[in-house]
Amino acid sequence: MSEPFEVKDCALITLATGLKAFTCREIAEAVARVDASSIYHHFWGGLLRPGLEDPEYQNDFAAWAWHGLNDAVLAERLSIIDPTAFPDTEELRQELIDVIEEHIDESETAKWKAANFEFHFINSQLVIFDTKVRLHEPEDLRINAPLMSVGSIYYHLIDGRGRSYTGANDFSGWLLQFGEKYLALADKIAEIDPYFTTLVDLKADLVFILDAYMDGVS
Repeated sequence: MSEPFEVKDCALITLATGLKAFTCREIAEAVARVDASSIYHHFWGGLLRPGLEDPEYQNDFAAWAWHGLNDAVLAERLSIIDPTAFPDTEELRQELIDVIEEHIDESETAKWKAANFEFHFINSQLVIFDTKVRLHEPEDLRINAPLMSVGSIYYHLIDGRGRSYTGANDFSGWLLQFGEKYLALADKIAEIDPYFTTLVDLKADLVFILDAYMDGVS
């Protein structure tokens, strides 16, 4: 018998680290020693920050390179880093350092230019809430997905990948309990790109996939 799916919601509590940077060199040095949770926050936390559902740049490092340093080249290079392409935060950290260091080597301006404002490194803690909603069958997921908050989408589609030893999101992992019939659906949901998008669009993608699949198998 399959376990019911417990729908959770979440919110971010942000905590200052005390680390800050004005230049490319300073930010590279800070990235090398800041806690991994801060790296994670600056790539993913923007999705949950109120009013920033559709940021110009997906991660905070790229946004600072553009708005703080007015460096379009570095901003572009940082903006295309996809955290889902790295098996862990330490490899993501190294990629971030490599991109910044390479830019410093290539640009005379980047060696000395100070930003208009500091980059403040932030840690965050995810606070989890139980919505009391329980799903018992895959059809329940279809019915409830349109009603879920963006916090629930973040927790189950994004944060769930880090909590699973297989890297699967919570929805796909749960659907696998129902056997081969829902394997394709689990795979389809797993293929959703969780990074270069917004939580509103992620939710819309999930709802579309569930409707298309359920209509196809019914």
